[in-house]
Amino acid sequence: MAVFMDLNITYTTDKKRLRSVIETAAHLGYSTVAINYVVDLQQKKQEIGKPKCVLELFDTFPIVQGKSRPIKVLNRLTVVASDPSHFRPNAEYKAYDLVAVYPKTEKLFHAACMTFDVDIICVAVTEKQPSTMRRYTIANAISLTETCKGKNLIVTSGAERPLELRGPYDIANLGLLFGLSEEDGKAAISTNCRAVHLHGETRKTALGIVHTMKKDQPLTERQEEEHVPASKRAKLETVDS
Repeated sequence: MAVFMDLNITYTTDKKRLRSVIETAAHLGYSTVAINYVVDLQQKKQEIGKPKCVLELFDTFPIVQGKSRPIKVLNRLTVVASDPSHFRPNAEYKAYDLVAVYPKTEKLFHAACMTFDVDIICVAVTEKQPSTMRRYTIANAISLTETCKGKNLIVTSGAERPLELRGPYDIANLGLLFGLSEEDGKAAISTNCRAVHLHGETRKTALGIVHTMKKDQPLTERQEEEHVPASKRAKLETVDS
């Protein structure tokens, strides 16, 4: 069974509302969510602080629908960048499980793709005018899907309230509207999100993760001889001599 994730739950200082969104996500079947802290360094008095400890939200985290384990809550930082100087990774970045950049210019978008050490690159697919937002969202999403050939894309909600969340399979079906295949639509909320999470772990630690397993040592010749019955061992010694 696929593990579904929503890596963009908008942060709010209202803990009750934030808890309600996470509880709804667990009820809908999301195994992992990320609380998103957005920082626009172009604005005055904006700085990157430490995320709130997720353990402060619940005494016991809600159980994921259809699973026997509680939902996992990550912290995500999204840096809005309109100048290269706005994205300079520092010690504060390591406090977050995921780091995303929202480039505001085409030049910065290319820089984000080629040089920025980030887990997620955000692309705007909407216009400010409400009457044209849906049309531009679909058109731009289709264009992005065609450019990426449907690969390495993730779909997130940006939910601020429980009613703004949709079930994982509804989101996967929405991907069909954006030109994604059924398989790619499902990957956009499952395996691709897991790849983002693993990338975030390696970014915080080192260039990779090494997992070792203890392996049984092969028997030496002497040990093999010790396992040979005494009667048979005597015959072997007679032959050798």
